[in-house]
Amino acid sequence: EDVPLWQRYERACDFLEDDLDSGYVRVLQEMIAAGWSNAEVRDAVRELLGGWYGLLAEVAREAERRHGGLGPFTAEEVATLIGTTFVGAEALLLLGFDRDVLPIRSALRRIAVLIRQLEEGTATTRKDR
Repeated sequence: EDVPLWQRYERACDFLEDDLDSGYVRVLQEMIAAGWSNAEVRDAVRELLGGWYGLLAEVAREAERRHGGLGPFTAEEVATLIGTTFVGAEALLLLGFDRDVLPIRSALRRIAVLIRQLEEGTATTRKDR
């Protein structure tokens, strides 16, 4: 879509909430665990997640084309970091971590704020404040 990357990232956070509510995340995490000891399940989950990581890499390459380099990261590395952040967040949310212990949802959403600042050229660091 021709919308800012930060808005697309916010939508991904919304999808996470929808996927948690629908039970999809629980099934995916259970399939990941089943894949540890079952090659057929592992291959199916790897194919599914591989498609998602491929999409994330394409979005990162698009961001690179639009805005320049991704610092020391390749598009595939950025996709890996974002994708594994979501998969790990899903697992911790399913374990019931309270927002006072681990502010998972707010941390994920704050990445959209950073992306927006970078896209708009208004990023600051704690040191700048």
